[in-house]
Amino acid sequence: MSLGILGTKLGMTQVFDETGRAIPVTVIQAGPCTVTQIKTKETDGYTAVQLGFQEVKEKALSKPEIGHLSKANAKPLRHLREYRLVDVAGFTLGEEIRADRCIEVGQIVDVTGNSIGRGFAGYQKRHNFGRGPMSHGSKNHRLPGSTGAGTTPGRVYPGKRMAGRMGNERVTVKKLTVVRIDPDRNLVLIKGAVPGKPGTLVSIAPSNLVGRQK
Repeated sequence: MSLGILGTKLGMTQVFDETGRAIPVTVIQAGPCTVTQIKTKETDGYTAVQLGFQEVKEKALSKPEIGHLSKANAKPLRHLREYRLVDVAGFTLGEEIRADRCIEVGQIVDVTGNSIGRGFAGYQKRHNFGRGPMSHGSKNHRLPGSTGAGTTPGRVYPGKRMAGRMGNERVTVKKLTVVRIDPDRNLVLIKGAVPGKPGTLVSIAPSNLVGRQK
């Protein structure tokens, strides 16, 4: 297993392959990240590497977070995420991890991030419900209709598809292909769309690797 990396979604564009075919890609500013903790079976019961990303002012972090990062002589970092590995012998505390070390062109990866928040949405937008009749005096155009039986059970069951907050959920898009890597600018071009709007924190990991949010 290889290591994943954290990054920021910059937006979408297109590139052309050798045959001139246009490929839609998402541009991600991947890293550089800092190794903030190395977990072993002796100390934690499993092996993993924790990465920190996005430097911030020290006042933005709590004292426990600052103390944790100081063990690796790392700068104040906003985001921490660990990636489980079979072997962590090749990593050292405080080491800088760049995109070209974790990802290769043509590799299949999973990208995790928060989807775009769309606020309080109705039935049709949120669950793709059909509308009611639009003529003959019908007053049921975008209404939900019946929400359950009457006397029995006398309530609405939890989990029913109704209006509510839409989006802003953790989403993983699996099996995307890495098209290009620019190691000088820490840019990774991934075929297709990934969750979130520009500026969203995303995690890129090989499809056989699981990232755990901390």
